[in-house]
Amino acid sequence: MKRIATMQDISCVGKCSLTVALPVISAMGIEAAVIPTAVLSTHTMFQGFTFCDLTDEIKGIMDHWEKEQFDFEAIYTGYLGSFRQIDLAKELFERFAKNSLKLVDPCMADNGQLYYGFTPEFAKAMNSLCAKADIIVPNLTEASFLLDIPYTPEYDEAYIQDVLRKLCAEGAKKAVLTGISFEEGTLGAYAYDSEADQFFFYATKEEAEHFHGTGDIWASTLCGALANGKDFEESIRIACDYVRECIRLTLAEENHNTYGVNFEQAVPYLLQRLNG
Repeated sequence: MKRIATMQDISCVGKCSLTVALPVISAMGIEAAVIPTAVLSTHTMFQGFTFCDLTDEIKGIMDHWEKEQFDFEAIYTGYLGSFRQIDLAKELFERFAKNSLKLVDPCMADNGQLYYGFTPEFAKAMNSLCAKADIIVPNLTEASFLLDIPYTPEYDEAYIQDVLRKLCAEGAKKAVLTGISFEEGTLGAYAYDSEADQFFFYATKEEAEHFHGTGDIWASTLCGALANGKDFEESIRIACDYVRECIRLTLAEENHNTYGVNFEQAVPYLLQRLNG
């Protein structure tokens, strides 16, 4: 059975990070090995959440894994909360990803702003992790901070292609910009494979609401599809379509919550797409 190791935090309530990565990857028929970087009572959309930093546990986890000679189809990092965690993610790649796919979701910014507590220096450190990856999946805000260029919500296809080329020039083999739209009412992902020098864009209908955690679902689905042998472009299609189905089912539920999507109800759709 294939195995993916993923390093990110876990929120006891709230659908993001490990609370979606673990079930989504598992549903796709792959063992999910987790390195929890922190435990939160809820995700950060809620006020007054508790937080327990697990950074000191990470090296011991890796030491034990190495002793047991575990191997992984892919290593996937999500939200990392400190410079030290970025360094540990690099060590995770060095120790366990010699023959594995390395995927980095540089969760640190959106809507033109860094998340609370992050700095341009942190973005520079995150860029050094992205340089070691096979695939990176930032949104446009994150890409702007990675490259230290001004963020603009107004763009055309030539601009997006230029950003993708610059991202890969930093070291990653493939880059995907998520949340890209060239037409009102659509939303998608624009990708670049630097080894083949090929671009790819896929968009779906944009739903009426946006929800916390859908980027984590998207990255987890992409990683799981790739580990299942799907090619790069088909994996992007599956990830985009699954996220849209998650949102559609959430909006169809009367009095749905606003802190996450009903990804559980969309798992049958995901498996149909994966096995179709």
